[in-house]
Amino acid sequence: MNTFKQVANLDPKTVMIVDSFNMAFSFRGKTNYKDAYINMIESLKRSYKAGKVIVACDKGKSAFRREIFPAYKENRTEMVESQSEKERLVFEAFFKEYTSAIDILKEIDDYPILQYSGVEADDIAAYIVRKYKKTHNIWLISSDKDWDLLIDDNVSRFSYVTRKEITKNNWEEHYEYPIDNHISIKCLTGDSGDNIPGVDGIGPKRATSLIETYGDAYDIIASLPISSKYKYIDSLNKFGAEALLRNYKLMDLVSYCEEAVGEDNCKNIDNRLGEYLND
Repeated sequence: MNTFKQVANLDPKTVMIVDSFNMAFSFRGKTNYKDAYINMIESLKRSYKAGKVIVACDKGKSAFRREIFPAYKENRTEMVESQSEKERLVFEAFFKEYTSAIDILKEIDDYPILQYSGVEADDIAAYIVRKYKKTHNIWLISSDKDWDLLIDDNVSRFSYVTRKEITKNNWEEHYEYPIDNHISIKCLTGDSGDNIPGVDGIGPKRATSLIETYGDAYDIIASLPISSKYKYIDSLNKFGAEALLRNYKLMDLVSYCEEAVGEDNCKNIDNRLGEYLND
């Protein structure tokens, strides 16, 4: 329970969005961590003077992305299926403790828990950021670099793994290319963690060179096929405009957040956060 002095030091216009399951992995291998999990949220809340805390939860793989690309995160399913019996039992105990922590948080009025079937925490965060970044200072609490797609003037990320803050102002300390190029580079390079293929032979440096020459991913799509003697350009031509557009829909969190979250769920978020973030 916060004391009056602690509450007085919190800024009601500073919002902290917690990537709930991602954060639980900092306790991977432990079974009695729910109190430490909740204490971590409380500690970060005080550190950032966050008057508002929102906990975004995954509930299965993104139905939106699976419809576009059925192989989305299929590699993770294969990893689960290949677990040994001992590994399965350890994970079940870990997940049970995580669920207990979330159940406790649900009883705290100041912590809205947002969770919807077939919706990922990334998209919930993206929807909140898009609606409130002009009126609130937002801190994203996650070690997931995908959340860097949300970084903007009033939006920053803290990784409890690296203990580093990624902001628009210090972007160049973390990436070797401008923030405006981030989504285009991801479209070209793909995301092996989510089983999203990229163009063979194209990494961040070659992607940056393509953007400098042709423009963003949409400009590159409009330029295809590109005449060149280089093998990676041939791979880009073969990858094709349709696959690049697919990658944009799979990875551009901000542009497609409403579709990914779903109309009814967006209305639910609006109803729950409208008064909470504006009181």
